[in-house]
Amino acid sequence: MNRSVQTDQPGITGLATYLPTARMTSAELAEASGLPEWVVREKLGLHSKPLPGPDDHPTAMGVAAAHLALARAGVAATDVDVVISITEEYKEYPVWTAGIKLAHDLGATRAYAYDLGQKCGTGVLALKQARDLLVADPDVEVVLVAGGYRNGDLVDLRDPDVRFMYGLGAGGGAAVVQRGAGHAVLASHVVTDGSFSLDVLVPVGGTVAPITVDNVERFRLQVADPAGMKARLEQHSLDNFVEVVRAAVRKADAAIDDVAFLAMLHVKPSAHAYLLERLGIPADRSLYLADFGHIGQIDQILSLELAAQAGRLRRGDLVVLVAAGVGYVWNALCLRWAGRGTAGEQSRDATVTP
Repeated sequence: MNRSVQTDQPGITGLATYLPTARMTSAELAEASGLPEWVVREKLGLHSKPLPGPDDHPTAMGVAAAHLALARAGVAATDVDVVISITEEYKEYPVWTAGIKLAHDLGATRAYAYDLGQKCGTGVLALKQARDLLVADPDVEVVLVAGGYRNGDLVDLRDPDVRFMYGLGAGGGAAVVQRGAGHAVLASHVVTDGSFSLDVLVPVGGTVAPITVDNVERFRLQVADPAGMKARLEQHSLDNFVEVVRAAVRKADAAIDDVAFLAMLHVKPSAHAYLLERLGIPADRSLYLADFGHIGQIDQILSLELAAQAGRLRRGDLVVLVAAGVGYVWNALCLRWAGRGTAGEQSRDATVTP
């Protein structure tokens, strides 16, 4: 296996996450949902998850993570050329460009900013776009990917139809991407399937059903046909996970056996194990986020940060990020790890949580 680092590629020079200090434990989630605690821990794969405090708004959490990512990259906010906001659609205000506010709060006065939306696939897609911007535009030297997530607010823990979303948590994440430095951003692959576009959504608050005093209680994530969605989606989704990983690795001129680490979103434990087995990737080449739950598009950044801080990534390692989002989307992206001393390997306890 070629373990050389491709320094001519755009690469990630700083990674960081922000996690609220408050937690919901598996026992508390069991009590709130009416599920046995063993089901929460073993079937849903959740030991605890971060809960937002009064000031932990999505964009604000993205700003906190971005400050740390920039510091780790050794980049001043005024040197950022583009800000790609991965803040979720559910944010401080509707019909509002979170990225412009995020750039302003950081002091990224030279940057232009825009919002990207692909639900829980947004983080991986944003890293692809950051790479593409650096390749396509010689005037762009530094791209900041940052944003926050707290869709857990929209989950009714007494609704069994959305049980697969009980683990939604809160947090922010950020990555600094620069030309010719850091962890090289290589190939990617994306699959979308609009036949699932109406399966999971908030049914009121848009132009189809404007929010009113009579329907405001329906402003939460809902699944119209849980049994039908499961029957149509489950195996299809697993197959697409495998497809995007294999395709991204192939585009990176590598083989699955070369994958040293798979940064995977939080899914139920059985799906996590199944995907690793289907791909032929040993379990010790991934992390399971049982102590964090699913923080949407932040999961892959968090997984990378945890793995780096644990010393599980070496110079030249092929790392793959894989995500999925309702709508439905599946995407994967390859990195060539640049070694220690970059992208967020400082102590998590000291620097990441507030």
